[in-house]
Amino acid sequence: MTAGEVNDYTGAAALLGSLPAAEWLIADRGYDADWFRKALTDKGISPCIPGRKSRGKAVGYDKRRYKRRNRIKSMFGRLKDWRRVATHDDRCAKTFLSAVALAATVMFWL
Repeated sequence: MTAGEVNDYTGAAALLGSLPAAEWLIADRGYDADWFRKALTDKGISPCIPGRKSRGKAVGYDKRRYKRRNRIKSMFGRLKDWRRVATHDDRCAKTFLSAVALAATVMFWL
C-alpha cells in the first residue's frame, strides 16, 4: 500500500521483485502501464488489467476473471469492519498482522 498522494506505479515497481510465482495478477486501471505488463510477462505472470480510458490502443484482458475481483475487495471491506484493523492502531507490523489474522479467523468461523 502506498500513501494517498503516491501513484500506483511507485508501489508496483517496489513490489515487482518480490512477487511470488502466480498465474495471474489482477489489478485496477491504475496499474495499466506497458513496462509493468512486460515485467509481469517476463516473470511468467499473465496480467489481468483493463486499459486506461486515455489509452489509444485497447489491451486485452480476461473480463470474467477481472469481474470476480470483487470477492477480494469485499473480504478487505469485512476486515475493515474491525476498528483495530481499519485504523491501523498497531505500530508494529507483526502485531498488525496478528490482528488481521485474528479478525479473519473470527470471520471464517462466523
